[in-house]
Amino acid sequence: MDDIRCLVLDVDGVLTDGRIYYGDAGPLRAFDVQDGLAVTWFRKFLGPVAVITGLESEAVRKRGADLRIEHVVQGSRDKLADLRRLLPALGVSIEQVAAIGDDLPDAALLRVCGFPIAPANAVPEVRRVARLVTSRSGGRGAVREAVEFLLRRAGRWADVLAHYGER
Repeated sequence: MDDIRCLVLDVDGVLTDGRIYYGDAGPLRAFDVQDGLAVTWFRKFLGPVAVITGLESEAVRKRGADLRIEHVVQGSRDKLADLRRLLPALGVSIEQVAAIGDDLPDAALLRVCGFPIAPANAVPEVRRVARLVTSRSGGRGAVREAVEFLLRRAGRWADVLAHYGER
């Protein structure tokens, strides 16, 4: 656990609350600002972040670009296989990956990563696999809570606070 150097995120139900709004402009998703800030902290103090999601969305591409996430895999039918393909580019082993997922398509990846995390809204099967279940739901600060937990465990939370002039 102390050697977590990569964070892998699902989108719907993790970075969003899982709802998709349909309108004339196409499907819309809402992302939590505090989750986004936490992603930048993880990148700065622990290592790379990747997104692996089953759906395809321009909003996900844009959010990934906004957060400078270099590896965004959309339309995944096998998240574990996609992660294994990404590992060399990420420069980590699967044991060094913390992953956050909320539903059955995430379960295989969560079972083998170094530190599996589920948001509060995750299905029971995923919650059972997780080593950490956040008190917050996806799209409502779950990623922020998980990243703070990982930074504290790695002894890097003080670095985040120092960045903002806190002690």
